[in-house]
Amino acid sequence: MSSAPRASATKPLITFVLVSTGLFMVTLDNLVVSTALPVIRLDLGASLQQLEWTVNAYTLAFAVFLLTGAALGDRFGRRRMFSTGILVFALASAGAALAPDAGFLVAARAVQGLGAALVTPLSLTLLSEAVPDGKRGLAIGAWSGVSGLGVAMGPVVGGAITEGISWQWIFWVNVPIGLVVAPLAARFLVESYGPDRGLDPRGLALAIAALFPITFGVIRASELGWGSTTVLVSLAAGLLLLVAFIVAESRAREPMLPMRFFRSRAFSATNGASFAMFFGIFGSIFFLSQYFVTVQGLNPLQAGIRILPWTAMPIFVAPVAGLLSDRVGARPLMATGLALQAFAMFWVSRFVAVDTPYVDWLPAFVAAGVGMSLVFAPSANAVLSSVKPNEAGKASGATNTIRELGGVFGVSILATVFAGAGGYASPQDYVDGMRAALPVGAAVLVAGALVALLIPRFTSPGQAGEQEVATGAEGESAPVTSAA
Repeated sequence: MSSAPRASATKPLITFVLVSTGLFMVTLDNLVVSTALPVIRLDLGASLQQLEWTVNAYTLAFAVFLLTGAALGDRFGRRRMFSTGILVFALASAGAALAPDAGFLVAARAVQGLGAALVTPLSLTLLSEAVPDGKRGLAIGAWSGVSGLGVAMGPVVGGAITEGISWQWIFWVNVPIGLVVAPLAARFLVESYGPDRGLDPRGLALAIAALFPITFGVIRASELGWGSTTVLVSLAAGLLLLVAFIVAESRAREPMLPMRFFRSRAFSATNGASFAMFFGIFGSIFFLSQYFVTVQGLNPLQAGIRILPWTAMPIFVAPVAGLLSDRVGARPLMATGLALQAFAMFWVSRFVAVDTPYVDWLPAFVAAGVGMSLVFAPSANAVLSSVKPNEAGKASGATNTIRELGGVFGVSILATVFAGAGGYASPQDYVDGMRAALPVGAAVLVAGALVALLIPRFTSPGQAGEQEVATGAEGESAPVTSAA
């Protein structure tokens, strides 16, 4: 009699620990390699283009396969595909550590991105299913804090391991974690499936075919220019294929991404605001994280420690924001958070100089970090609340894809503005480029704050269902199938 309550109370905790460990591993590797690039260049004799693709291969594969990862989880089982993603990531990490040359390392990083695309959306879906509705905001807030911890610790861990041991151990550290988490996830997580058991192969093919040239074109634009033939052809092909994907999904009996999701103001506005945040803030982080090395001559570990007041803030604030989102809704938190980030970026663009003392950075870093925290958890909660519970996998895959594309666009467009006004020729050139690029990021964040005001104050899964009936959407959702 006494064991049942204990089991029901423990399952969410076990789920949180397992999915958060997997999430931390993949988010850490998003930035951890950036601090090791100078050493990798010397050790493997890598060219500048190969170094860029060491970072971009991960981003490209991750962005392209997020929707696919969520769809595979719905079809073959979310627990099964989450565990598979962990194993793929761990094995790819071993391949990266053993890479004999830069080309092999780039290929291994792309496979890492594929594994991460399975882990990230499914970790959120598995957690949301395991936690009661009344505590979901808190759980998602803690999940967002773990994600923030991975981002925050990436530059620090990368710098510390590279200087203390070797760059290969940046990747080796993932292997034992993956080999432990994957079997534990297969043993303890509850299996579940999406409402549509069909795979929608046409949707999968079109999603990959559309996202690849769009992401590839945006990444290459920072180097080749937005008017280059490669970039224009890639973007045009991607947009045409995206239109084909939308048409196909509108007609599909079991779509991997139901277009009716976008009829929900909560879903569309939340994703629009999230795109703006990832555009503005991650485009800005790209330059701010390099400032202390390029301009002030610090080593990567010292630079990573200095930006911790910004990147580590979600660890402390995101759980509180998630709890508040259950009580006050996502709209006020997200609008405030985006406004804080816009203020921080504009403020930095005004005071940044070659010799800016570190103490002057702290208020902006704290404001930006708090702002990020106020968006992460409430946005995830709002998206999941705007769809039926058994459609959480599809919604999670869509929102993660939109966020990642926002970051890719932000880095590339701000890099173009940066290059037009400055560059890497001297510390002053770098500062001039930052002063031009950061206000663009701030403007996009302001637009995101305005979009966030369109989010309904509260949205529940029941309301999502009522909206679907009201709009005459086709198809009934089957109940989630679970197995111990």
